[in-house]
Amino acid sequence: MNDIPLSAQFAALAVLLACSAFFSITETAMMASNRHRLRHMAGQGDRGAQLALDLLARTDKMLGVILLGNNLINAAAATLVSVITIELFGEEKWALSVGTLLVTFAILVFAEITPKVIGAAHADRLARLLAYLIWPLLRAAYPVVWFVNLFVEALLWLLRLKPDASNENSRLSIEELRSLVLESGNFIPQQHRDILLNLFELEQLTVADIMTPRGEIEAIDITAPLEDIKQQLATSFHTRVAVYQNDPANIIGIVHQRRLLAEAFAGGINHELLRERMSEPYFIPAATPIYTQ
Repeated sequence: MNDIPLSAQFAALAVLLACSAFFSITETAMMASNRHRLRHMAGQGDRGAQLALDLLARTDKMLGVILLGNNLINAAAATLVSVITIELFGEEKWALSVGTLLVTFAILVFAEITPKVIGAAHADRLARLLAYLIWPLLRAAYPVVWFVNLFVEALLWLLRLKPDASNENSRLSIEELRSLVLESGNFIPQQHRDILLNLFELEQLTVADIMTPRGEIEAIDITAPLEDIKQQLATSFHTRVAVYQNDPANIIGIVHQRRLLAEAFAGGINHELLRERMSEPYFIPAATPIYTQ
């Protein structure tokens, strides 16, 4: 490279670092992206989100092309730095050591750490954009990636490891869904958030947890004076009213007030009619799970 000006070599080094940064930011953005958000965007017709999902469905091939490009570029950058160092300082060992340290520092700062921090901070947005660039690279390098993956699959087989291709890792458990709701912040109003959180508790709830206390239940004593019963029915806000005999715990039936309308207008309500219009009560064990009920 003696015929190539140093300025061109430094420019080539900058280009190599930029390409390495591209692969680093792509790797992090893809792996840190929210798959559920991408599915939502893809469902609304976002082409970039759909491409990103297709790439994530082929994680081994996507990572293959990213790491292949990144390692080749980093190796080329290290070689180019060695050439520049020799041209500037000769083949001195201290110069080569300094050059190695400098290229390592440059790769870490400009091509690894900084791009990956940016990729993690804006994963969803970058994944949709970078997917357009990774797809052509994946198709162009597919034979090489396929060949490398043969050795990867063989090594995984020797280690008795089997990649999960069923997309189970992207499914959320009840606890994870609860955490998402809790962390939703201002995106979900507090009232709606409480409703969703209560839904997650249904599996643990029993009938006893949602029963109305006996003291708050409006019920009619079938042995009470008829005028008292009529007054209670006239002022009741409920369609169905429980009926007990002497003891509020002794429920003997349920009265549907609509069945008494005709007799109420005719003034013919009496104790016998109430007994005739009562429905048989339905008793539920207090320990019955809500879902079972």
